[in-house]
Amino acid sequence: MTGVARVYVIAEAGVNHNGSIETALALVEQAAAAGADAVKFQTFSAKRLVTAQAPKAAYQLDTTPSAESQRDMIARLELTPEDHRTLIGETERRGIEFLSSPFDLESIDLLASLGLRTFKLPSGALTDLPYLRRVAHVADRIILSTGMATLAEVSHALEALRAAGADDTPITLLHCTTEYPTPPEDVNLRAMTTLAEEFGLPVGYSDHTAGIAVPIAAAALGATVIEKHFTLDRAMEGPDHRASLEPADLARMVSAVREVEQALGSPVKAPTGGEAENARAVRKSIAAAQAICAGDIFTEDNLTTKRPGTGISPMRWDEILGRPAPRDFREDELIEL
Repeated sequence: MTGVARVYVIAEAGVNHNGSIETALALVEQAAAAGADAVKFQTFSAKRLVTAQAPKAAYQLDTTPSAESQRDMIARLELTPEDHRTLIGETERRGIEFLSSPFDLESIDLLASLGLRTFKLPSGALTDLPYLRRVAHVADRIILSTGMATLAEVSHALEALRAAGADDTPITLLHCTTEYPTPPEDVNLRAMTTLAEEFGLPVGYSDHTAGIAVPIAAAALGATVIEKHFTLDRAMEGPDHRASLEPADLARMVSAVREVEQALGSPVKAPTGGEAENARAVRKSIAAAQAICAGDIFTEDNLTTKRPGTGISPMRWDEILGRPAPRDFREDELIEL
Protein backbone atom coordinates (compact mmCIF):
# COMPACT_ATOMS: atom_id res chain seq x y z
CA MET A 1 0.00 0.00 0.00
CA THR A 2 2.81 2.41 -0.90
CA GLY A 3 1.61 5.99 -0.68
CA VAL A 4 -1.66 5.06 1.02
CA ALA A 5 -2.18 6.30 4.60
CA ARG A 6 -2.87 3.30 6.82
CA VAL A 7 -5.64 3.51 9.40
CA TYR A 8 -4.54 2.11 12.75
CA VAL A 9 -7.34 -0.27 13.76
CA ILE A 10 -7.72 -1.05 17.47
CA ALA A 11 -9.84 -4.07 18.32
CA GLU A 12 -11.19 -3.11 21.75
CA ALA A 13 -11.46 -6.26 23.84
CA GLY A 14 -11.95 -4.09 26.92
CA VAL A 15 -13.50 -6.16 29.68
CA ASN A 16 -15.23 -8.59 27.35
CA HIS A 17 -13.01 -11.35 28.71
CA ASN A 18 -15.30 -11.35 31.80
CA GLY A 19 -12.26 -11.86 34.02
CA SER A 20 -11.13 -15.05 32.25
CA ILE A 21 -7.57 -15.16 30.90
CA GLU A 22 -8.62 -17.97 28.55
CA THR A 23 -11.31 -15.74 27.04
CA ALA A 24 -8.85 -12.86 26.85
CA LEU A 25 -6.40 -15.04 24.92
CA ALA A 26 -9.18 -16.06 22.54
CA LEU A 27 -9.94 -12.37 21.98
CA VAL A 28 -6.30 -11.76 21.03
CA GLU A 29 -6.50 -14.63 18.56
CA GLN A 30 -9.67 -13.25 16.94
CA ALA A 31 -8.35 -9.68 16.78
CA ALA A 32 -5.23 -10.88 14.97
CA ALA A 33 -7.28 -13.07 12.63
CA ALA A 34 -9.49 -10.08 11.77
CA GLY A 35 -6.47 -8.06 10.66
CA ALA A 36 -6.53 -5.42 13.41
CA ASP A 37 -3.31 -3.57 14.19
CA ALA A 38 -3.79 -3.75 17.96
CA VAL A 39 -5.93 -5.44 20.55
CA LYS A 40 -6.74 -3.34 23.60
CA PHE A 41 -7.76 -4.29 27.10
CA GLN A 42 -8.41 -2.23 30.24
CA THR A 43 -6.16 -2.03 33.29
CA PHE A 44 -7.61 -1.00 36.61
CA SER A 45 -8.17 -1.76 40.25
CA ALA A 46 -11.83 -1.58 41.18
CA LYS A 47 -10.97 -0.28 44.64
CA ARG A 48 -8.76 2.49 43.25
CA LEU A 49 -11.15 3.40 40.45
CA VAL A 50 -14.59 3.80 42.06
CA THR A 51 -16.04 4.49 45.48
CA ALA A 52 -18.10 1.81 47.14
CA GLN A 53 -21.21 3.95 46.56
CA ALA A 54 -20.60 4.78 42.88
CA PRO A 55 -23.74 4.05 40.85
CA LYS A 56 -23.67 2.15 37.59
CA ALA A 57 -24.15 3.86 34.26
CA ALA A 58 -27.52 3.32 32.60
CA TYR A 59 -26.13 0.89 30.03
CA GLN A 60 -24.46 -1.09 32.83
CA LEU A 61 -27.77 -1.39 34.65
CA ASP A 62 -29.31 -2.78 31.48
CA THR A 63 -26.72 -5.52 31.11
CA THR A 64 -25.71 -6.52 34.66
CA PRO A 65 -27.52 -7.34 37.95
CA SER A 66 -29.13 -4.20 39.34
CA ALA A 67 -28.33 -5.09 42.95
CA GLU A 68 -24.61 -5.26 42.21
CA SER A 69 -22.55 -2.09 42.77
CA GLN A 70 -20.31 -0.65 40.06
CA ARG A 71 -17.26 -1.53 42.16
CA ASP A 72 -18.36 -5.14 42.57
CA MET A 73 -19.15 -5.38 38.87
CA ILE A 74 -15.75 -4.23 37.68
CA ALA A 75 -13.88 -6.12 40.41
CA ARG A 76 -14.88 -9.30 38.57
CA LEU A 77 -13.28 -7.88 35.42
CA GLU A 78 -9.79 -7.06 36.66
CA LEU A 79 -6.71 -8.52 34.99
CA THR A 80 -3.71 -9.35 37.15
CA PRO A 81 -0.16 -8.23 36.28
CA GLU A 82 0.58 -11.84 35.33
CA ASP A 83 -2.46 -11.83 33.03
CA HIS A 84 -1.01 -8.77 31.32
CA ARG A 85 2.33 -10.51 30.79
CA THR A 86 0.57 -13.54 29.35
CA LEU A 87 -1.44 -11.39 26.95
CA ILE A 88 1.61 -9.41 25.86
CA GLY A 89 3.38 -12.66 25.04
CA GLU A 90 0.38 -13.85 23.04
CA THR A 91 0.16 -10.62 21.05
CA GLU A 92 3.86 -10.84 20.23
CA ARG A 93 3.37 -14.41 19.05
CA ARG A 94 0.45 -13.43 16.83
CA GLY A 95 2.03 -10.26 15.42
CA ILE A 96 -0.46 -7.77 16.84
CA GLU A 97 0.22 -4.86 19.20
CA PHE A 98 -0.91 -5.07 22.82
CA LEU A 99 -2.60 -1.99 24.26
CA SER A 100 -4.48 -1.40 27.45
CA SER A 101 -6.21 1.69 28.78
CA PRO A 102 -5.16 2.43 32.35
CA PHE A 103 -7.87 3.79 34.64
CA ASP A 104 -5.81 4.83 37.67
CA LEU A 105 -2.32 6.05 38.49
CA GLU A 106 -0.95 2.70 39.61
CA SER A 107 -2.24 1.10 36.41
CA ILE A 108 -0.36 3.69 34.36
CA ASP A 109 2.81 2.70 36.20
CA LEU A 110 2.11 -1.00 35.71
CA LEU A 111 1.72 -0.63 31.96
CA ALA A 112 4.86 1.50 31.73
CA SER A 113 6.79 -1.15 33.68
CA LEU A 114 5.57 -3.76 31.17
CA GLY A 115 7.08 -1.77 28.31
CA LEU A 116 4.03 0.01 26.91
CA ARG A 117 4.82 3.32 25.25
CA THR A 118 1.55 3.94 23.43
CA PHE A 119 -1.13 4.95 25.91
CA LYS A 120 -4.79 4.95 24.88
CA LEU A 121 -6.64 7.16 27.35
CA PRO A 122 -10.35 6.57 27.97
CA SER A 123 -12.84 9.42 27.71
CA GLY A 124 -13.38 9.45 31.46
CA ALA A 125 -9.71 10.39 32.02
CA LEU A 126 -9.90 13.59 29.99
CA THR A 127 -10.74 15.68 33.09
CA ASP A 128 -8.42 13.85 35.52
CA LEU A 129 -5.46 16.19 35.96
CA PRO A 130 -3.22 13.92 38.13
CA TYR A 131 -3.84 11.09 35.66
CA LEU A 132 -2.95 13.24 32.65
CA ARG A 133 0.25 14.40 34.30
CA ARG A 134 1.32 10.83 35.05
CA VAL A 135 0.68 9.69 31.48
CA ALA A 136 2.65 12.64 30.11
CA HIS A 137 5.75 11.38 31.96
CA VAL A 138 5.73 7.85 30.53
CA ALA A 139 4.03 7.90 27.10
CA ASP A 140 5.82 8.06 23.76
CA ARG A 141 2.47 8.24 21.98
CA ILE A 142 -0.96 9.25 23.31
CA ILE A 143 -4.36 8.41 21.85
CA LEU A 144 -7.03 10.38 23.69
CA SER A 145 -10.75 9.65 23.49
CA THR A 146 -12.95 12.72 23.82
CA GLY A 147 -16.38 11.29 24.66
CA MET A 148 -18.57 13.58 26.81
CA ALA A 149 -16.16 16.48 26.23
CA THR A 150 -16.52 20.02 24.97
CA LEU A 151 -13.83 21.63 22.84
CA ALA A 152 -12.78 23.66 25.86
CA GLU A 153 -12.30 20.49 27.93
CA VAL A 154 -10.24 18.89 25.16
CA SER A 155 -8.11 22.03 25.03
CA HIS A 156 -7.54 21.97 28.79
CA ALA A 157 -6.55 18.29 28.67
CA LEU A 158 -4.02 18.97 25.91
CA GLU A 159 -2.61 21.90 27.86
CA ALA A 160 -2.22 19.69 30.91
CA LEU A 161 -0.45 16.96 28.96
CA ARG A 162 1.94 19.40 27.34
CA ALA A 163 2.65 21.27 30.55
CA ALA A 164 3.53 17.96 32.21
CA GLY A 165 6.13 17.05 29.60
CA ALA A 166 4.24 15.82 26.54
CA ASP A 167 5.26 18.77 24.34
CA ASP A 168 6.80 16.56 21.68
CA THR A 169 4.66 13.49 22.25
CA PRO A 170 2.51 12.55 19.22
CA ILE A 171 -1.13 12.89 20.26
CA THR A 172 -4.16 11.61 18.34
CA LEU A 173 -7.65 12.77 19.33
CA LEU A 174 -10.51 10.31 18.95
CA HIS A 175 -14.03 11.59 18.50
CA CYS A 176 -16.30 9.42 20.61
CA THR A 177 -19.88 9.32 21.86
CA THR A 178 -20.11 7.66 25.26
CA GLU A 179 -23.37 5.81 24.82
CA TYR A 180 -23.57 2.00 24.63
CA PRO A 181 -24.71 1.44 21.96
CA THR A 182 -24.68 4.90 20.37
CA PRO A 183 -27.75 5.76 18.24
CA PRO A 184 -26.68 6.95 14.78
CA GLU A 185 -28.27 10.35 15.34
CA ASP A 186 -25.94 10.92 18.33
CA VAL A 187 -22.70 10.07 16.51
CA ASN A 188 -22.04 13.56 15.08
CA LEU A 189 -19.16 12.26 13.00
CA ARG A 190 -18.39 15.68 11.58
CA ALA A 191 -17.13 16.61 15.05
CA MET A 192 -14.07 14.51 14.23
CA THR A 193 -13.22 17.01 11.49
CA THR A 194 -13.83 19.85 13.94
CA LEU A 195 -11.24 18.36 16.30
CA ALA A 196 -8.68 18.25 13.50
CA GLU A 197 -9.36 21.82 12.48
CA GLU A 198 -9.40 23.17 16.03
CA PHE A 199 -6.25 21.50 17.34
CA GLY A 200 -4.20 20.66 14.24
CA LEU A 201 -3.70 17.08 15.42
CA PRO A 202 -4.34 13.70 13.81
CA VAL A 203 -7.84 12.48 14.60
CA GLY A 204 -9.73 9.22 14.68
CA TYR A 205 -12.90 7.67 15.95
CA SER A 206 -13.79 5.39 18.84
CA ASP A 207 -17.05 3.72 17.92
CA HIS A 208 -19.89 2.50 20.10
CA THR A 209 -22.59 2.10 17.43
CA ALA A 210 -24.13 -1.30 16.83
CA GLY A 211 -22.75 -1.97 13.34
CA ILE A 212 -19.79 -1.27 11.10
CA ALA A 213 -21.12 1.52 8.85
CA VAL A 214 -20.01 4.45 11.02
CA PRO A 215 -16.36 3.43 11.52
CA ILE A 216 -16.10 2.85 7.77
CA ALA A 217 -17.50 6.35 7.22
CA ALA A 218 -14.97 7.70 9.72
CA ALA A 219 -12.16 6.16 7.71
CA ALA A 220 -13.54 7.85 4.60
CA LEU A 221 -13.56 11.19 6.45
CA GLY A 222 -9.88 10.86 7.29
CA ALA A 223 -9.70 8.98 10.61
CA THR A 224 -6.15 7.83 11.28
CA VAL A 225 -7.26 5.56 14.15
CA ILE A 226 -10.42 3.47 14.42
CA GLU A 227 -11.31 1.77 17.71
CA LYS A 228 -14.16 -0.73 17.93
CA HIS A 229 -15.36 -2.99 20.74
CA PHE A 230 -15.58 -6.67 19.94
CA THR A 231 -16.52 -9.85 21.75
CA LEU A 232 -16.59 -13.57 21.18
CA ASP A 233 -20.37 -13.63 21.62
CA ARG A 234 -22.73 -10.68 22.03
CA ALA A 235 -25.03 -12.86 24.15
CA MET A 236 -22.42 -13.21 26.91
CA GLU A 237 -23.12 -11.60 30.27
CA GLY A 238 -21.30 -8.34 30.94
CA PRO A 239 -21.59 -4.57 30.46
CA ASP A 240 -20.04 -4.16 27.00
CA HIS A 241 -20.94 -7.23 24.95
CA ARG A 242 -24.15 -5.77 23.55
CA ALA A 243 -22.34 -2.81 21.97
CA SER A 244 -19.58 -5.00 20.53
CA LEU A 245 -18.95 -6.78 17.24
CA GLU A 246 -18.53 -10.51 16.98
CA PRO A 247 -15.35 -11.74 15.24
CA ALA A 248 -16.83 -12.16 11.75
CA ASP A 249 -18.15 -8.60 11.75
CA LEU A 250 -14.85 -7.28 13.12
CA ALA A 251 -13.09 -8.90 10.18
CA ARG A 252 -15.63 -7.35 7.78
CA MET A 253 -15.05 -3.92 9.31
CA VAL A 254 -11.26 -4.17 9.05
CA SER A 255 -11.53 -5.34 5.45
CA ALA A 256 -13.84 -2.44 4.59
CA VAL A 257 -11.52 0.08 6.26
CA ARG A 258 -8.61 -1.27 4.21
CA GLU A 259 -10.69 -0.82 1.05
CA VAL A 260 -11.41 2.77 2.07
CA GLU A 261 -7.68 3.36 2.58
CA GLN A 262 -7.05 2.31 -0.99
CA ALA A 263 -10.02 4.24 -2.34
CA LEU A 264 -8.97 7.53 -0.72
CA GLY A 265 -5.78 7.47 -2.77
CA SER A 266 -4.46 10.83 -3.98
CA PRO A 267 -6.07 14.30 -4.07
CA VAL A 268 -4.80 14.71 -7.65
CA LYS A 269 -7.63 14.55 -10.22
CA ALA A 270 -6.10 12.80 -13.21
CA PRO A 271 -6.91 9.66 -15.21
CA THR A 272 -5.43 6.43 -13.94
CA GLY A 273 -3.59 4.07 -16.22
CA GLY A 274 -6.72 1.96 -16.58
CA GLU A 275 -8.82 5.01 -17.38
CA ALA A 276 -6.43 6.13 -20.11
CA GLU A 277 -6.92 2.79 -21.82
CA ASN A 278 -10.70 2.95 -21.39
CA ALA A 279 -10.83 6.49 -22.77
CA ARG A 280 -9.83 5.19 -26.18
CA ALA A 281 -12.79 2.82 -26.11
CA VAL A 282 -15.56 4.95 -24.57
CA ARG A 283 -14.76 8.50 -25.65
CA LYS A 284 -15.71 9.73 -29.10
CA SER A 285 -13.97 11.18 -32.16
CA ILE A 286 -15.26 13.27 -35.03
CA ALA A 287 -16.46 10.88 -37.77
CA ALA A 288 -18.10 11.05 -41.18
CA ALA A 289 -21.90 10.90 -40.93
CA GLN A 290 -22.02 10.07 -44.63
CA ALA A 291 -19.62 9.65 -47.53
CA ILE A 292 -17.55 12.81 -47.97
CA CYS A 293 -15.55 13.67 -51.06
CA ALA A 294 -12.20 15.42 -51.07
CA GLY A 295 -12.78 19.16 -51.06
CA ASP A 296 -16.27 18.96 -49.55
CA ILE A 297 -16.79 21.41 -46.68
CA PHE A 298 -17.21 19.81 -43.27
CA THR A 299 -20.68 20.65 -41.90
CA GLU A 300 -22.94 19.60 -39.07
CA ASP A 301 -24.81 17.49 -41.63
CA ASN A 302 -21.89 15.41 -42.86
CA LEU A 303 -20.08 15.07 -39.52
CA THR A 304 -20.99 13.28 -36.29
CA THR A 305 -19.25 12.04 -33.14
CA LYS A 306 -18.74 8.33 -32.52
CA ARG A 307 -16.54 5.93 -30.62
CA PRO A 308 -13.61 5.17 -30.44
CA GLY A 309 -11.75 8.14 -29.03
CA THR A 310 -8.61 7.59 -31.07
CA GLY A 311 -9.23 10.36 -33.59
CA ILE A 312 -9.89 14.10 -33.43
CA SER A 313 -11.63 15.07 -30.19
CA PRO A 314 -15.20 16.39 -30.51
CA MET A 315 -14.02 19.33 -28.39
CA ARG A 316 -12.42 20.57 -31.65
CA TRP A 317 -15.84 20.49 -33.43
CA ASP A 318 -15.99 24.23 -34.11
CA GLU A 319 -12.45 24.15 -35.45
CA ILE A 320 -13.28 21.42 -37.97
CA LEU A 321 -16.58 22.88 -39.25
CA GLY A 322 -16.12 24.90 -42.45
CA ARG A 323 -12.83 23.29 -43.41
CA PRO A 324 -12.46 21.32 -46.66
CA ALA A 325 -12.05 17.57 -46.52
CA PRO A 326 -8.40 16.71 -47.32
CA ARG A 327 -9.45 13.40 -48.92
CA ASP A 328 -12.43 11.12 -49.44
CA PHE A 329 -14.01 9.68 -46.26
CA ARG A 330 -16.34 6.71 -46.05
CA GLU A 331 -19.38 6.84 -43.75
CA ASP A 332 -18.27 6.05 -40.17
CA GLU A 333 -14.60 6.73 -40.94
CA LEU A 334 -12.81 8.91 -38.43
CA ILE A 335 -11.95 12.34 -39.76
CA GLU A 336 -8.30 13.26 -40.30
CA LEU A 337 -6.79 16.60 -41.26
